[in-house]
Amino acid sequence: MAQTEDRVAGASHRAAPVHADLVEVSLETALLALADPIRRTLVRTLAGVPDWERACGSFDVPVTKATLSRHFQVLRESGLLEQRDAGAKRFNRLRREEFDARFPGLLALVMAE
Repeated sequence: MAQTEDRVAGASHRAAPVHADLVEVSLETALLALADPIRRTLVRTLAGVPDWERACGSFDVPVTKATLSRHFQVLRESGLLEQRDAGAKRFNRLRREEFDARFPGLLALVMAE
C-alpha cells in the first residue's frame, strides 16, 4: 500500500490545529472559554512554563482524553492557545501577548484567582 506525501513527510494522521484570529474573537467567547475550571487550570499551567514546553498529554487534570481534547479546542477557538505538532505529540503555547492586546487585563484576573 502506497503512503501519502503527508505520511512520508512524517506528518501526523490528525488534522493540523486551527487557530482563531483574535480580531474575530468576541468577549463572550473569551469569557466562556475561561468560565470552565479545567480550562483555567490549563491556562494557568501554560502561563507558568516556557512556550512549547507542555504537550497535551502532560497535563494532570481529572478528565478523559476526549474531554481534554475538547478543552484544548475551546481554548484555541477563543484565541488563548496555539498548538503545533511534533511527531506524535501536540505542544502548546499560551498566546498571552496577543490575548492581552485584545482583552486587556482579562488574563491577569484569571491568574490572580
